[in-house]
Amino acid sequence: MADVHDQATRSRNMAAIRGSHTKPELMIRKALHAAGFRFRLHVRDLPGKPDLVLPKYHAVIFVNGCFWHHHDCHLFRWPATREPFWREKIGRNVANDAKANAALHEEGWRIATVWECALKGKTRLTPATVIEKLTVWLRSENDSLTIRGT
Repeated sequence: MADVHDQATRSRNMAAIRGSHTKPELMIRKALHAAGFRFRLHVRDLPGKPDLVLPKYHAVIFVNGCFWHHHDCHLFRWPATREPFWREKIGRNVANDAKANAALHEEGWRIATVWECALKGKTRLTPATVIEKLTVWLRSENDSLTIRGT
């Protein structure tokens, strides 16, 4: 009986996790909009369904959670329970990210990835620093940008 209860609790907890419109994503959207950038959200037609798409700059921005995308930082650690499940799930996420990035580059899109650790935790940057890096990149010709905590 306890096993059924634990499974139901896990299912409810997993259902509460957002895949889009997260706090880090909302912060970036608000700041970029205030800086005059206009974008589309979660465009399904593009590989990986980027969080922000800026067609004018032919650029996409992903705001990735360090846990869900296996980032090598202090915010990531493997869960102590159900290790095979998590290794498979997170490994699949990483593989999907790589495939989506390759397809986007092939289509000529420029890609920025903002990692959660850049916005949260002991290594976070100031929001102004993150937005400045994104702004400079958007106005440049660089193909890619990665923003992570210090």
